[in-house]
Amino acid sequence: MADPSPGARFRRDVVVIGGCGHVGLPLAIAFADRGARVGIYDVSAEAVDAVNAGRMPFSEPGAPAVLERVLADGRLEASADPAIVATAEHVIVVIGTPVDEHLNPDAAAIPNALAGCAPYLCDGQILILRSTVYPGVTALVEKMIVGLGVQLDVAFCPERIAEGKAMTELYELPQIVSSRTTDGLERASKLFTLLTDHLVAMSPEEAELAKLFTNVWRYIKFATANQLYMMANSRGLDFERIRQGLAADYPRAADMPGAGFAAGPCLFKDTMQLAAYNNNNFALGHTAMTINEGLPLYLVDRLQQRFSLATMTVGVLGMAFKGGSDDTRSSLSYKLKRILAFKAGAVLCTDPYVSTDPDLLPLDEVLARADLLVIATPHPEYRDLMTDKPVADIWNVLGKGVLI
Repeated sequence: MADPSPGARFRRDVVVIGGCGHVGLPLAIAFADRGARVGIYDVSAEAVDAVNAGRMPFSEPGAPAVLERVLADGRLEASADPAIVATAEHVIVVIGTPVDEHLNPDAAAIPNALAGCAPYLCDGQILILRSTVYPGVTALVEKMIVGLGVQLDVAFCPERIAEGKAMTELYELPQIVSSRTTDGLERASKLFTLLTDHLVAMSPEEAELAKLFTNVWRYIKFATANQLYMMANSRGLDFERIRQGLAADYPRAADMPGAGFAAGPCLFKDTMQLAAYNNNNFALGHTAMTINEGLPLYLVDRLQQRFSLATMTVGVLGMAFKGGSDDTRSSLSYKLKRILAFKAGAVLCTDPYVSTDPDLLPLDEVLARADLLVIATPHPEYRDLMTDKPVADIWNVLGKGVLI
């Protein structure tokens, strides 16, 4: 059993492994802003340097000011040296479970990543898994810790924030906490009460599935809306007009989402993880994948029916996976770009947030050179778009309907 007062042995309260990314950095600065002494370990020296200089490596509303404040107060430090892991009582891991090219989860990814930090794990620490994991990974990590001969607790406390809302949702949303041991559950709960008083206790296996179920439920809802959109659109009817009409003052339909690209680093991946967990017996999840991943193909097919696409220059507006974000991970805008590169005369792309793609052009240039425009990401900057070019707008950003 861990020492009942392990914190006295460590000069930091928390260290976040992988802490310069979209999940880890908001969490780290949130803990620091609530008075914790926080360290970050990340293999990206460039990201570490940016954080220590007070620069966010990515866009997260509300985070820059908090980062500057906790750095000035001396409560946060980032490092590319894994030795920093030994300095904190709570070791939070934000490395998730990836899927390979065959859509199979790599359950060994987290244990393998932890192997590099293993020499710095100490008696009295608590290891908290934070990102989505394949069911059973928490138990796998527990087994790994036993093999190391280190006396520490293991917990799984999944994040459930929406990217771009971390600095509010970390404090507002209930926090799921789980651990195999009473001590582990108490220690993890005490830590997260720095952020919220609303905790939900589960077993590790329940928490693992709760996280997957959350993302899969959203993915299936988006697929349902996208299938309904395609059905209406193929009959020459505006899905958005129908959706708004049926939801008007009708609470049982209020949660029907609009059409749009369902993408990002979690929804598709977690649906495939859940399918693998159930021996690939997940017809609903596989169908949702087919619908959501097929929407760019459907869109281009409709454009081919309406326009002489092979002779046209198409401008794709927005390359991030969601509006107001600079994150291009798993963005279906790039799938759309690849399809159009084969079907259209030329493709030009732009995005007001993304700075990592050297092929992007300014919006004005795309508007001037393109014959046809596609709003692929619902960035707020496109709401006041003024153009006489035809626009495919499945998000209804312009408020003129989604009929294509």
